[in-house]
Amino acid sequence: MKDFFRRAPLPFTSSRREQQIPDNVWTKCANCGELTYQKQFNDALKVCPKCGYHSRISSREWIEILADADSFVEHDADLQGIDILGFVSPKDNYEAKLAATSERTGTNDVVMSGSASIEGLPFEIAACNFDFMGGSMGSVFGEKVARAVERAADRGVPVLTINASGGARMHEGIFALMQMAKVSVALTRLARVRQPHISLLVDPCYGGVSASYASVADIILAEPGANIGFAGRRVIEQTIRQKLPPHFQTAEFFLEHGMIDAVVPRSDMRATIGRLLRLYERPTSSADHREHVVAGHQ
Repeated sequence: MKDFFRRAPLPFTSSRREQQIPDNVWTKCANCGELTYQKQFNDALKVCPKCGYHSRISSREWIEILADADSFVEHDADLQGIDILGFVSPKDNYEAKLAATSERTGTNDVVMSGSASIEGLPFEIAACNFDFMGGSMGSVFGEKVARAVERAADRGVPVLTINASGGARMHEGIFALMQMAKVSVALTRLARVRQPHISLLVDPCYGGVSASYASVADIILAEPGANIGFAGRRVIEQTIRQKLPPHFQTAEFFLEHGMIDAVVPRSDMRATIGRLLRLYERPTSSADHREHVVAGHQ
């Protein structure tokens, strides 16, 4: 009986804590480590309210942030990569890796593309999702971006690319490398109809993507702190046998050296791109054009 009224301590386990505090209540910043309410974090567009770190977001999230409500119409969603080289590795083959990644991300490849508008101004968009095989540029990636550019040229509207990548996809060899030239050539059609390519570089943007179409746009924007370059920092330091500056290959470094046009916080990105689209907006008819010219001289 002496033990009848004695309270035995309950063992603490992580599983009990997980039941008490759901996983979706708090989020931890990958940069400063501070905890933030998940709702507050989402309301801030997944930018840390403590240090301003811009977390990576998916292509679908980018479209939801930038495009007018219900304006996005996806194109080429059914395009899927194939294992054209019969690529295998010790763990799995390329075909199995594609299938597993598609199931996990809910997309068929890196790029989500389509037609949309910002503040009523039409444009074509091709947005990368780094979560799909590190945003690597394969044949489907290149085909989707090239088709988005061609649609923009046919419609006479700008094209916006949101670029996050680790480079060309090694599983496709030369078929991946040729996409750099393919997209760059497609952009000449857009130039002929005098419509701009606006390139947004987000963290991280490396390899063939940063070395080709993403860096030859008419306007190049980047998010604060985004890592941008061709080879990684460690590779460069080992090659030149020198230490690089602390902020080397960041968006701010690129802006200082005149390689991009602006560093824009995510909260200002929609308004900034809207202003850029208005600069390139064309009168709809010759009468409208005459009115526009007259108004400009008044």
